[in-house]
Amino acid sequence: MSRARHVTVVGAGIVGVSCALYLQRDGHQVTVVDPAGPGEGASQSNAGFISSGSCVPTSTPGILRRVPKMLLDPLAPLAIRWTYLPRLVPWLVRFVRAGAPGRVEAISIALARLLELAPESYAALAAGSAASRYLRAGGVLYTYETDASFADARWSLDLRRRRGIDFEIVQGADLRRLEPALAPAIRHGVFYPKTMFCTDPRGLVRALAQDFVDRGGELAREQVIDIEVDAGGPRALRTPHGRRDLDVLVIAAGAWSRPLAARAGGRVPLDTERGYVVTLPRPGLPPRIPLLSGDYNFAITPMEGGLRLAGTVELAGLHAPPNYARARRLVQAAGRVLARLDPDGATYAMGHRPSTPDSLPVLDRSPRSPSTFFAFGHGHLGLTLGPVTGRIIADLVGDRTPPIDVTPFRVDRF
Repeated sequence: MSRARHVTVVGAGIVGVSCALYLQRDGHQVTVVDPAGPGEGASQSNAGFISSGSCVPTSTPGILRRVPKMLLDPLAPLAIRWTYLPRLVPWLVRFVRAGAPGRVEAISIALARLLELAPESYAALAAGSAASRYLRAGGVLYTYETDASFADARWSLDLRRRRGIDFEIVQGADLRRLEPALAPAIRHGVFYPKTMFCTDPRGLVRALAQDFVDRGGELAREQVIDIEVDAGGPRALRTPHGRRDLDVLVIAAGAWSRPLAARAGGRVPLDTERGYVVTLPRPGLPPRIPLLSGDYNFAITPMEGGLRLAGTVELAGLHAPPNYARARRLVQAAGRVLARLDPDGATYAMGHRPSTPDSLPVLDRSPRSPSTFFAFGHGHLGLTLGPVTGRIIADLVGDRTPPIDVTPFRVDRF
């Protein structure tokens, strides 16, 4: 390891806290800066999957044909708000290009290599902390109500098969034996046995953050207003509480990372895929394992606070008000997946996934500053890849070679 330094991490989600812990265990003094508490951003508004098989990018062949529906149907699984379209066009052009067959293949290879590191990275990060109590094994079941939706999934199954992902096709009576809570209409399933899930994502991040503090780390609830930069790169953070001098800087602020990265020398086409979340406190007959509906593109996860329904993609930026009709649509769809569902007491939320057009995160050193590092853009895979990212960033800060080739995640690939 290189000499111990003071590292400032901007962002207290699963990615930022994971970076902080891995850096701290390398011997660095670490401060995490975020205006919210640990896990109170996108980390708490997700499906809770920790999936080593999610190597299919969001943009796939034929995505261009779906754009008109995205614009015309505000409740579609992937929708674009008209008012945001002018600002989104540059991102959207790159997004469509990323769906070319050759690019999808290369992206899935890069994702698979990252995902393969997730189980061991989680085990190392959570060891000896209260975080382990929130992690469950047991797999995840993708469900399909119609023959047509199952046929449409063949392409993604073939892609996963090429990446060596383990799965099992389950049909008929075997589906009910695997998951008795399924509605009779569900005809097909694909079971991924190596997927874990989290019973409380915010609790998980808080437990990891507490471990970080117990080991001498600093959590500062402050908003970064600006980054002071000179010829050598970032020199200080400006917050409402004053200046914070910088030695090493890690930007892991999720969907809010773009302007910070630009100040630090990296221009990235980062946007947000807004996802909606419903929590049902008394769901009726919840599933024993997490489900993902292939018909309606959302997850159903048993959690400590009730049953979580999470999913869809809405491209509308960081500041548009939520459209909770999308969340109510999730409740309707869940009623088709599960045999018995009680929606009483439902609560709704929305989260901002930090998304690049090619579904790959940015894991890199700033091209203009050797002491600044980028760790954002994980899209749907932030919870899965947080510990992997922490491990890679610690290697980069320590001038070590990461366990995989990080070229596909360079900031200058755009």
